[in-house]
Amino acid sequence: MDKIEREVLQAAKEIAVKFIEAQRISPANFEQIFPLVYGTVLKTVLEGQRQHGQEAGQE
Repeated sequence: MDKIEREVLQAAKEIAVKFIEAQRISPANFEQIFPLVYGTVLKTVLEGQRQHGQEAGQE
């Protein structure tokens, strides 16, 4: 697992914990919700990298 994957996993875990604490999700549906949170965080990071790469190339 590379650094980005570890960081995305950590961020997704922290978000899921906050949702549980706020009672927006329950431990019972964690298995359904976590992949969605992880996928959203990963997609956001990858899009950010792509955009940052394009901006760096334009300079």
